[in-house]
Parts: sequence; structure tokens; C-alpha cells
Amino acid sequence: MTTEPFELAVRVYYEDTDAQGVVYYANYFRFMERARTEWLEAMGVDHVTMMNEDNRILVVTEAHAKFLIPARLGDRLIVTARLSRLGRATFEIEQNIYRDSTKGDLLIQGGVTAAYLDAVSMKPKRVPKDFFEESPS
Repeated sequence: MTTEPFELAVRVYYEDTDAQGVVYYANYFRFMERARTEWLEAMGVDHVTMMNEDNRILVVTEAHAKFLIPARLGDRLIVTARLSRLGRATFEIEQNIYRDSTKGDLLIQGGVTAAYLDAVSMKPKRVPKDFFEESPS
């Protein structure tokens, strides 16, 4: 299990905000989804191949966020993803969102629990042992 979190830089655009120029709360979950997807891809997980050839999918079963400080229009954010628990067919990913590239203000503490499923039966399957290992570059 890796200890250093994956980091994704995100810029807050007008479309991400409400009428007050503050990031709309649901968009933080979109930022976290992007970070998880990029993190898994960096480890060699191809969602299309996994679904179409391996008949496996990942499904979020729980999501949570503690909103500490709002992000605003034009902010540059760092969104992290790190495996925090690996079970037989489920895993937990810790995710945080910080303002700027130096991991300044912690804005959001959150994460998800996800399940590894058979894409046809929708039944849980064992997560492969090497699923969260870095792929060779």
C-alpha cells in the first residue's frame, strides 16, 4: 500500500461555482472522481479494458466530505487520492482537497468506499492482489 497520495492539479472555472463564485458543493465530488480516475490510470488500471475485456467494474458505495473552507472562482487546487484500506472486494480511498500547489489550506477532507464487481452479475469479486501496485513506466 502506497503512503504518498497521488496529486491532481485542478483549476476552479466559472462552471464549477454558484452565483457567489464559490465552488458548488457537489463539484468537489467531481474533482475527487477525476483524481481517483487519474490515480488508477497512473497505476495501469484501464477502466474500458477492465469493463469490456475483464467484465469487472468499480462502483462507489459510499462517499463523504467534510467541508472546511470554500474554494472560489480562479483558485488552483490539489486533489489527492490514497488507498487507506483494502478489503476482499471493497476498498477505501482517502481524498483531500487543498488550495494551491504547495498544499496550502485544507479545504475538504473526504473519501469513498468502492466495490469491485463482476460487470454482468453485479456481484462482488475479489480485488486482484496487484490492482493497487504502480505499473512500470
